[in-house]
Amino acid sequence: MTRISTPVAVVTGASSGIGKEVSKALARQGWRVIGTGRDPARMAAAKAEIAALSVTGAVDMIHADLSLIAAARKTARRIEELTDRIDLLVNNAGGMASEMVLTSEGLEANFAGNHLGPFVLTNELLPLLRSAAMEREAGMVRILNTASDASEMIPAINLDDLQSLKRFDPGLAYCTGKLANVLFTRALAMRLREDGIVVHAVHPGAVESNFFSYAPQATQERTRDLAKATEEEGADTLVWLATDDEGRQTSGGYWFRRAPRAPNPIVEDQSILDRFWLESERLVEQAGLAQTY
Repeated sequence: MTRISTPVAVVTGASSGIGKEVSKALARQGWRVIGTGRDPARMAAAKAEIAALSVTGAVDMIHADLSLIAAARKTARRIEELTDRIDLLVNNAGGMASEMVLTSEGLEANFAGNHLGPFVLTNELLPLLRSAAMEREAGMVRILNTASDASEMIPAINLDDLQSLKRFDPGLAYCTGKLANVLFTRALAMRLREDGIVVHAVHPGAVESNFFSYAPQATQERTRDLAKATEEEGADTLVWLATDDEGRQTSGGYWFRRAPRAPNPIVEDQSILDRFWLESERLVEQAGLAQTY
């Protein structure tokens, strides 16, 4: 295979759940997969499982805790050592916390893991995405962000306290982080319009995975009898947007079951998008790792 005929995908959270299913599907279709995970044992098992299905046999797994900004940057540097192009970035890693935890960088761990880490990783990897885009037709290079309908469940976002530190509640924090995914998608799509790179957010639905095992007990009890999709079903729209021609026709969208879905109305407010981006940069700076993107 030539370099261009072997597209490269980076999938965060590839060691389990939806991320592993996305990676398996791409590997079957001839993609080189570079995944990230946090648990070494799960990473090793997932790598073997993905490699067994891979057409190219090219599968790498990187240990990465994306709730740490320094780790997100280190992950980008490691990816740069493995490839000089990225055709697809799937920001899938994330989760719901049961309590407030501050990282060693002074950030709220759940918001950092759901948004700030992916925000930094994506911006650090843009040179590799742009490199691939220069060799391909517009829209063939894509960034996909795993969001949630939790992004629709709050009427506003507190731009003065994105981390919900003044009034922390696990549910509110999770909804804010998932709304951040959709806001980031829209803002990034606008910034990359001239580069021919498209960006989409996906609500995968409730999925039967280990996701709920980390949620507060009340959330686990409330969702115990909720109808849930399989992990493969949850990954379906992500894989479709990554590989189907439909994925290149628009940018900045929010999708559910292969169809556009109306996002939280505040996503349409340009002033919120602009301030949200600046506040994201400010929080990264607060961690002692200043960078303007």
